[in-house]
Amino acid sequence: MTSSLLADVSDALLRRREPITDEQAYALADLATVPPGDGDPMPALLDLAHRVRLAWCGEEVSLESILSTKTGGCPEDCAFCSQSAAFSTPVKPQPYLTRDEVVAAASDAQAGGATEFCLVLAIKGPDAKAMTHILEAAAAVQCETDLEVAVSAGLLTRDQAETIAAAGVVRYNHNLEAAASFFPTICSTHTWRERWDTCTFVKDAGMQVCSGGILGMGETPRQRAELALALRQLEPAEVPVNFLNPRPGTPLQRAAVLEPRIALHGVALFRLILPFAMLRYAGGREVVLGDLQAAGILGGANGLIVGNYLTTLGRPTSDDLSMLRDLRVPVKALTGLL
Repeated sequence: MTSSLLADVSDALLRRREPITDEQAYALADLATVPPGDGDPMPALLDLAHRVRLAWCGEEVSLESILSTKTGGCPEDCAFCSQSAAFSTPVKPQPYLTRDEVVAAASDAQAGGATEFCLVLAIKGPDAKAMTHILEAAAAVQCETDLEVAVSAGLLTRDQAETIAAAGVVRYNHNLEAAASFFPTICSTHTWRERWDTCTFVKDAGMQVCSGGILGMGETPRQRAELALALRQLEPAEVPVNFLNPRPGTPLQRAAVLEPRIALHGVALFRLILPFAMLRYAGGREVVLGDLQAAGILGGANGLIVGNYLTTLGRPTSDDLSMLRDLRVPVKALTGLL
């Protein structure tokens, strides 16, 4: 049955260039429950995801750096987040970064091979002060570097999305985070629908949508498929795939870390449901996958967030570049240098 499923999915994506059906997506999700051993579907699944990535997106891998320009003190109660003011965590509120601090970080990111720089604010959504900061920081990065500017600043109104788009911001990140059926278990201060609406405002304003989620918060494999199918409706340019790295003081601090093979299944699942998207390896990959991170690049992912994350350390960019060099994977903007 597994071989026929993968053959049908391959036919749809590689021969007919058509999206897979919802039924096929959920059947692929169910493969996460097949135990390793004889008949393990994971090698074939990862191989198919890689071939689909090459056929739909090409060989290049994109590198992005993110910067928290306003850290901590967020009023929302997202159970995975150490920046929430609702929990007692080691992360304390910090003032907005200055123009010089933002430009210095962006310049370092460009020197390290990034082609995109995302300004991230720990807020429910921007007030007047936050909007001013966003517009000034975006202008500074555009003036001083060649990086594409992205922003992640919580829930937006339609007018705010249009204002940010008019400032030349290419992409706006707002993750759906989890399937609609699972979201109420991780957040009570806003709804999944509010996140969805923000993404539609972003798209209507002419910016590219960047939206993904976190795997390993207690959701089922089928709920991962549900999330990916919802994302498919948004047609996002970029989909960050994060893995829960339990943070001290949060409600999920004692959650079990995903098994590496299940994390890789999630990457492949997202690729097969979202063949057109930049699938970006993001937070938690170092903790969850360790030495198996290369398997994700050969299993559907075609983007990386490099350097540090918002409140956790990433691995050195040089390590990621070395991994890509060993895999003989060309890097966007660095082709010929690896």
